[in-house]
Amino acid sequence: MTKKSHLNRQARRVKLVAQYAEKRAVLVKIIKDAGASLEDKAAAYRAIQKLPRDSSMVRPHSRCAITGRPRGFFRRFGVSRLMLRKLAHQGELPGVRKASW
Repeated sequence: MTKKSHLNRQARRVKLVAQYAEKRAVLVKIIKDAGASLEDKAAAYRAIQKLPRDSSMVRPHSRCAITGRPRGFFRRFGVSRLMLRKLAHQGELPGVRKASW
């Protein structure tokens, strides 16, 4: 099981991403706008740099819903590879079964 501090950090990051998503989207739009002046783009870059680092969309890491494991995560099921195997063997994942050939 993952440490509580790691899970709390993850929850804080997800919350910050949601909180600053709109503001960040506006600034990115200004930066990518071909018609914007260089001064506007520079101001937008400075404004993005002043936002919290954890408010970026790439900061949160996908974790297993059961164990909190950060690696070997299967997006489709929301669990790690270890829990995927365990749940598949128990028949708790619909449409998934052990391969044999």
